[in-house]
Amino acid sequence: MDMARPIPEPTRTAVAHDRQRVRYAVLGAAALLAGVWIAWIAAWLLGWSLDDLGIEPRRLHGLIGVLTAPFAHASFEHLMSNTLPLALLATLTLYCYPRAARLALPLIWVLSGLGVWLFARDSVHVGASGIAHGLMLFLFVMGLIRRDRLAVVTSLVVFFLYGGMLLSVLPREQNVSFEYHLAGALAGVLAAFLLHARDPLPPRKRYSWEDDDATAAMVDDELELPHAHDVPVLWQRTPADDRHGRVIKFRPRDPGDSPPPTVH
Repeated sequence: MDMARPIPEPTRTAVAHDRQRVRYAVLGAAALLAGVWIAWIAAWLLGWSLDDLGIEPRRLHGLIGVLTAPFAHASFEHLMSNTLPLALLATLTLYCYPRAARLALPLIWVLSGLGVWLFARDSVHVGASGIAHGLMLFLFVMGLIRRDRLAVVTSLVVFFLYGGMLLSVLPREQNVSFEYHLAGALAGVLAAFLLHARDPLPPRKRYSWEDDDATAAMVDDELELPHAHDVPVLWQRTPADDRHGRVIKFRPRDPGDSPPPTVH
């Protein structure tokens, strides 16, 4: 059986590459959040109507909201509630799957908006919560599909922190666009299935004893059950035993012996 190559010790080049990867993820997520905050602050200072940036289902002029709705928020509280989840989920996505993220984020952005435009109720839908739901489901499903250490740990972390997002895809509050949440979640699941193989799997950890063929063979021999012919015979039956049988006598117990210990 072919074995994976052993993981080399972290070198200066590997550490520098990982730092560059972290920097890429942090800066990418910061750029996304900066765009969201700049759009909201500009609309607040200039008195723009955020409804013009939202998605109006099944109306031609509402299609522009597919691209602009994540930059618009109904209130400052709405903006703050989306900031932290979007920052963390975007950073994890860009760090764990840098190649897949380049397509996953635009795919979730566009598909969630189109889903709202096609099937949502008549209203103006704004906010980046659809993208946050999409990234959360993307990271969670990627862990189920890939099953490498980084993917599984990330999947567990995002489910522990934001597993409650699964409940928000159902209609609960009148002023909350559950359609945006549901469309984003479905887009995230689709993106995970389509893009799970774009980033290479990390090498499997190889232990030192696997490099020694003799040691590996010895371990296999120890775990292998012996053949029946190799098991020593503790008692051999004789023809006399077949005719008369054999009675095994036990020494009678001496009254002076101490009683057997009680077993609890």
